[in-house]
Amino acid sequence: MTPARLGRNLSESPRVTLKRLPMSPTREKSQLMSASEIDRTLVRLAHEVLENTKNPADLVFIGVRRRGVPLAQRLARKIEAIEGRTVPVGILDIQLYRDDLSTVGNQPVVSATDIPFPVAGKDVVLTDDVLYTGRTTRSALDALFDHGRPARVQLLVLIDRGHRELPIEARYIGRTIQTTANEIVEVKFQEIDRIEKVLLTERAS
Repeated sequence: MTPARLGRNLSESPRVTLKRLPMSPTREKSQLMSASEIDRTLVRLAHEVLENTKNPADLVFIGVRRRGVPLAQRLARKIEAIEGRTVPVGILDIQLYRDDLSTVGNQPVVSATDIPFPVAGKDVVLTDDVLYTGRTTRSALDALFDHGRPARVQLLVLIDRGHRELPIEARYIGRTIQTTANEIVEVKFQEIDRIEKVLLTERAS
């Protein structure tokens, strides 16, 4: 059993159909990041990853679906522009209500994944948009190690909003935001949402 297996093997769990619960109305409180701020942040993160990578040939990005995927793809393109080296990108699909919004059940459910390269021995940067309780990351690690044993796994997130329930921290952080439990961080990417910004919203009472 690998150190990353903190719970049962989720990928061997039966497929579960999740019924979406009605979301509480929210109101926008502030804009945390604009499109240009997101882009500048990704440039910085790409340089940080390169500075901490001993062998760029072993570097791969794996994005947690949904918004961790365009994050991984953009970072790979930025590193290619800097280094002239293509960085492989994989997709890890964990079917759940996003951990920064609401959760269904105690465990996220792992479903379709697309990692078109060997994971064993790679320097993996696992990417997600928002780090909150840490449960999504824990499940992503379980799923990732089903595909092999990487040489190293580091977590990169655009937003760390605190309120951890598990001992999981990101190595690369775009921005740390202090939030209350009633607040929600919404990341909007052009590839998915046709708009580009990060919002802080609040559940209506």
